Order: sequence, then structure tokens, then C-alpha cells
Amino acid sequence: MGKRKQNDNWAEAKKKCRLNQADIQMAKELGMTPKSLLKNIPAPNQQWKAPVKVWVRELYEVKFGRIIESNTEQRSKKHKAANRYAREIEADHPIDLEDLPF
Repeated sequence: MGKRKQNDNWAEAKKKCRLNQADIQMAKELGMTPKSLLKNIPAPNQQWKAPVKVWVRELYEVKFGRIIESNTEQRSKKHKAANRYAREIEADHPIDLEDLPF
């Protein structure tokens, strides 16, 4: 199987399983194939089965003790921290409308 075919298979698994690049990387490190991910998509009558994204993350955490975060998750954490810091500063130094020059 050529590299292009493999990449196409991973792209299909990424789309159908709703995975991000970090989830794909975790699945590859666990030794999974795109076919194994596609086979484990829960059917509507399998409500007991976790989504593939959750399943991969749980297996990775059990094996390696951590989870790889995607760039969007890292950015959102930084954004939340910056907003929290801004609210703390605002709470410490309230601005009166009378102090504004306009």
C-alpha cells in the first residue's frame, strides 16, 4: 500500500470519527490502523460504546499516563487564563466613569 493510500485512509478515519490531529497521533502511537478506528464507530443501538475520540484518549492515557493536546485546546486554555487574569485586574481596579477624559 502506497503512502498516498495510507494518508487517504487516515483522512477518511479523521473525518468519519471526528478526530483532530492530536487524536490521530495518539491512535498511531497506540498502533491502531484507520480500519480499526472505523470499525469501532458506535452504531445507534450501541449507546454503551464511547465515541472513537473518547476511546482513543482513554486508551492513550491508560498506556502513557498523559494525553496529547491539540493546538486549539492549548490556545483555548491560554485564552481562558488571559480572560481570568483580565477579570481579576478589573476587579482590583474598578474604573469610574468620572475619571475618564471623554
